[in-house]
Amino acid sequence: MTAGAEPSRTEATRHRLLEAATQAFAERGFHGTKTRDITNAAGTSSAALYVHHKSKEELLFLISKAGHETTLAMMQQGRQASDDPREQLRTVVKDFVADHARNHGRARIVNYEMAALDPEHFDEITSLRHRIDVELIDLIASGIKAKAFDIPDPRIAASAILSLGIDLARWFTDDFRLAPDELGEEYAELALRIVRARAD
Repeated sequence: MTAGAEPSRTEATRHRLLEAATQAFAERGFHGTKTRDITNAAGTSSAALYVHHKSKEELLFLISKAGHETTLAMMQQGRQASDDPREQLRTVVKDFVADHARNHGRARIVNYEMAALDPEHFDEITSLRHRIDVELIDLIASGIKAKAFDIPDPRIAASAILSLGIDLARWFTDDFRLAPDELGEEYAELALRIVRARAD
């Protein structure tokens, strides 16, 4: 498809099925979702899913892959945003949390439906998760080396920070008193406390 061109009918149908699957998996879980739940929501026939996607599991994989790739890109961009590890961590956590809140349905699928993936897809997503972990561990380790953070183990801190962000997908709702960006700011402050960030 050329830049600025309208998506083809095939691309549009694939997108509708993916969006419908995201909503259905978020509401019912992967195993609680039937193929017809997805195709009905997408406005297609039951057979259409298998024309455009290999299986219901492939939809789960595509949703999970996109979510993890988005997180990895945010981590990498956040680290490039500043030379100060404190500002890097603030940006990374703020963006990570805001994205999880803004897209809490997708985040719930990405983080809590991995066990339903086929082994090959599970391994690919696990590899992406490892790269995300490494980005945050390296960021915190660089802060320790620069004496910006006062903690002994960057792995424990990274696990704690990621767990906080992941868990909000379980309870966050659109009517929560804080908007996603505001929640991101709050979590960024918590993350800086976890690593015992030192003042300049």
